[in-house]
Order: sequence, then C-alpha cells, then structure tokens
Amino acid sequence: MLNRLRWQFTALYIIAAAVLIILIGGAAYGLLAYYFESANDLALQYKVALAYSSAGLEVPDNLKLADQRWQTRNPVVLPTPQSESEHNDDDEDENDEEDHAAPSVLATNSANHEGEETYDSELSAVFLLPVDAQGILLDNPNIYTPPLTPNLAAVESAILLGNDFRTVRLEDGSRVRLFSYRVDNGTYFQQSGSPAALQVGRSLKDQDRILTQLLIGLVILGGASVLSVGVGSWWLAGRSVKPAQQAWDRQQAFVANASHELRTPLTLLRASAEVAQRGLDASDGRYSLLGDILQETDYMSQLVDDLLLLSRLDAGRLKLVQQPISLSELLFDLNRQMGPIAEGRGIRLDTLPSNSVALADPTRLRQVLLILLDNALRHTPQGGVIRMQSLPEGRYVRLVVSDSGAGIPEEHLPHIFERFYRGKEDRRQPDSGSGLGLAIARALVEAMHGQIVVTSQAGKGTHVSLRIPVLEGKDVANL
Repeated sequence: MLNRLRWQFTALYIIAAAVLIILIGGAAYGLLAYYFESANDLALQYKVALAYSSAGLEVPDNLKLADQRWQTRNPVVLPTPQSESEHNDDDEDENDEEDHAAPSVLATNSANHEGEETYDSELSAVFLLPVDAQGILLDNPNIYTPPLTPNLAAVESAILLGNDFRTVRLEDGSRVRLFSYRVDNGTYFQQSGSPAALQVGRSLKDQDRILTQLLIGLVILGGASVLSVGVGSWWLAGRSVKPAQQAWDRQQAFVANASHELRTPLTLLRASAEVAQRGLDASDGRYSLLGDILQETDYMSQLVDDLLLLSRLDAGRLKLVQQPISLSELLFDLNRQMGPIAEGRGIRLDTLPSNSVALADPTRLRQVLLILLDNALRHTPQGGVIRMQSLPEGRYVRLVVSDSGAGIPEEHLPHIFERFYRGKEDRRQPDSGSGLGLAIARALVEAMHGQIVVTSQAGKGTHVSLRIPVLEGKDVANL
C-alpha cells in the first residue's frame, strides 16, 4: 500500500535534485557563454580602435570606452630599468642627464614591445577587413587568410546605423562573430580609397568547442548525480515509510483475521436465532426480538464481508478475472433484478441500450453497479427516475448511473469515498448502510484500471460515471 508513497518520495527527491542541477549547470553554462560573448565584442571594438591608433588617427568617441575597458582588463606592466649611475658612483656630474634620459627611451621601447606581445596574445584571432560600400575588400592587413569574405549585409547595416554586431555561420557549421564599423570619408586610410566600413571578426570554433565540452560534462555529471540521488532517496524513503508500512500490514492482517474469526460466530448466531424463531408464533413478543437479532446479524455479516474485501484490495490479494463483458446484457440483467424493487418503491428504472463491450471482471463490475443502484434507490423519493446507460469514449466506455433524488450536499462530496463516512442525514436513516459501499466501488473500479467520478447537486439528483477499458474492435468482432 505504502510502496506508492515511497515512489512518490523518490520522484520528489529526484525532481528537486534535477531542478537544482539544471539551475546550477545552466547558470554556469550561461555565465561562461556570456563571458565569451562580452569578451569577443570588447576585443572586436578594441581592434577597430587599435586600427585607428595605428593609422595615427584619433579614436572615435564611441570606441574610446572599449579602448579604456580593454586597457583596464589587459594592463601593460612596464619594467623599471636601472641606470648605470647606481653602479658607478664615480661617474662625472655632466653625464647625469644622459644617464637619467636613457631609462625614458628604454621605457618607451619596452612599452612598445609589451604592447606588441599583448596584441599578439589577445588579438591574434581577430581579423580586420577594410571594405567599401559594396562590401569589396580593399586591403588585407592580416597575416593569415580570414575564414570568410566580407559580409555585405553587415556592411550595409553598419553604414545605415553606424555599427553592427552579428554572428554568422559558415558552411562547415562553425560560427564567426562580426563587428562592422562605419568609416566616414577622408578619416581613414586615404591610400586605401577611404573604405566605407571596417569589419572585424573572430572565429568562435574554439569557444563553441569549450561550451560543448562543458555541456557534455554537465550532462554526464548531472545524470550521475541524479542517479545517485535516486538510489539514495529510494533507500531513505524506504527507511522512512518502513514503520508505517509495518503498521499498515499489521492493521490489514488484524482486519482480515478478525473478519475470518467473526464469520463463524455470526453464522452460528443466525442459525440459532432461526431455529428459535421457528418454534414461536408470530404474535409472540420473542418472535420479533429474534427477528431483530437476525437483521443485525445480517448487517454484521455484510460488514465483515466488506471489511474482508477491502483488506484484500488494500493488500493487492484480490484476484480479478478480466474478460469481455457485453454491457447491454449486463445492464438489462440488472434492470430485471432491481426493477421489481424499484417498482415497489414507486421509482422508475430505465436502461438505455448499448453495443459496447468492456474488459473487466464481470462479478466485481456487477457488484459496483449494484452498490450504485442501492444508493440511488435509497436516496430517490417516490415518483423519481433512475437511469443506467453506457457511452463509448475511445478506448474506454463510460457507465452512468443517475437519479433524480435528493442529491449530495456540496460539503459532503469530497468525503463520500472515505470509509465509514456518512452524512448526518444518512445516520438518522435506519437503512443508511455502513458507509463502505462507495469506498469498495472505487477500489474495485481502480483495480480494474478504471475511474469513478461522482457529481451531484442537492435537490437535483446524483450522477455517477465509471470509465472502464473497452475491448478493441477486432476482438469484439471475434466474440
């Protein structure tokens, strides 16, 4: 019984762990992808600013921020050269200016050298394409062949808007990040014909490979983590529900044993009461007392049978024989059996014809319908109508038992399938039953892989529908 609860606990732990892993892994992947994108865009903008600086031109205002951010991220550390005057204390005073001037020249050369190293190590993957307004390459200042020709759409967008960022995909499937910057006439490379745009780009193949490897690693690590959490949560959930399962098993064993033990004395009690009643005249007061004993004995016997049935259903030990059932025959047989009882109470029992064939246990399905009919007869006043019908619904058939009785108050509907539950009005009626009928009906329907739904309105009647699997068409034809 509680094994389902164990599965639910395990599924809850696994889902929580999976969500946490996805959030952490997704955040790590997203942050790395964002870092790559921002670093690429900054490098591309700095490459254009560097092209202006190399040409001896002032860096445009909208590129100065990128230039400053790049310098901040990649500071050039200049060495502090040592003057020879520190080693030669006896140098002449007239040479002091030359000795102090030498470090300044050395520092300048060193700065240029460090700048070249920084350029080579950080910007070597970025290529530069000076193009005209038609996207024609005017010069190739790169030391290697760029992976693509100038992108005309990016050039046209840059001329129109001033600059353009975009990512393009090459024929081999790799991606390239492009930054196109509009160059006004006469402001850049006069000898190159004043190109209309500077287009810089960087291949993202290496970064995509890193992201792919990270994603694969996250999937493998996440899968292993979820599997470990699943095993651990199954063990932990098992230990958590084990005491409750043991208590439940003991309760079910007690109910089953008590039901078996009560059957024998109830049988003997009924037999003795019947024998004693036979020797008495109907006018004798003891005759009616023995009749009450017989009535209560029958009630107790039915209650014991219901408890035993529920204990078997809870333990999964009730054997069900699933077989094809002609619903038309079943409903009309029930009408023949219960019709006289309904007539005796002034109630009309209608049965609508059906061609459906359900796949269920005939004895248990009949028992469920008898429970529903008994409830309907008990709560339908004289002159009311009870209707039985079946409606096909794809791979299921819906069996409906409806009445025009008093209905069920809204506050009682959520509890009608609880064991021994009866409303205050039912408790005052002498034939209200034990409150186990609908609990047994639902358990039997679910054991046959079906569903039961009850809808009702006080004063307007009750509508009970069963969804039962049906036999497929080819199998029906072979019946």
